[in-house]
Amino acid sequence: MANALDPSWHEVLKDEFGKNYMIQLKQFLLDEKAAGQVVYPKNSDIFNAFNNTSFDDVKVVILGQDPYHGAHQAHGLSFSVQKGIAVPRSLSNIYKELKTDIPGFQIPAHGNLEEWAKQGVLLLNATLTVRASSPGSHQKKGWEEFTDEVIKTISDKKEGIVFILWGAFAQSKAVLIDEKKHFIIKSAHPSPFSADRGFFGSRPFSKTNEILKKEGKPEINWQIAP
Repeated sequence: MANALDPSWHEVLKDEFGKNYMIQLKQFLLDEKAAGQVVYPKNSDIFNAFNNTSFDDVKVVILGQDPYHGAHQAHGLSFSVQKGIAVPRSLSNIYKELKTDIPGFQIPAHGNLEEWAKQGVLLLNATLTVRASSPGSHQKKGWEEFTDEVIKTISDKKEGIVFILWGAFAQSKAVLIDEKKHFIIKSAHPSPFSADRGFFGSRPFSKTNEILKKEGKPEINWQIAP
């Protein structure tokens, strides 16, 4: 698994791959495969968040929980789906907020967010795999220990990072972040069950760019090409 990681991330996370929780996680994934379970995303996409955004380039972190569990949806970036796949409702709400938050934003016809990742937005799920049609099935198997370490490593080794935490689960990770060094933007989750209770109107994207500008960093171009 370590070999699948971008070298900049491998340098700061290499010790994790020899720990007991990671050994047990590897075995769990092997057991899933041996049992004939379909697991998303495909193996080559599991670490896509890291391979699209190097450690050195991280400016923003958007934290999700699980990968999408439908066929061909998940590709290793939180909230993102591959082109040709229907835009999920949470992402549709993210686009609606962008349209009111960022002047001139045009809602794209697809849900692939790789353009954000290439600009330094780490689209990180707390759990990096899931069994097909079974949300939460790979929670508490070791992934959370790994991604908690990712968050702590970013907090410890970098400065001025914007963490966007939507919903109670993501906000529970705030304890891992040094707020004296970094910036946290919190709101309700963009899910259709909660978007009307504080996500819409929260303006996380313009707030992020305001922070980056003050920090002397390039702002994120949130517009996604058609």
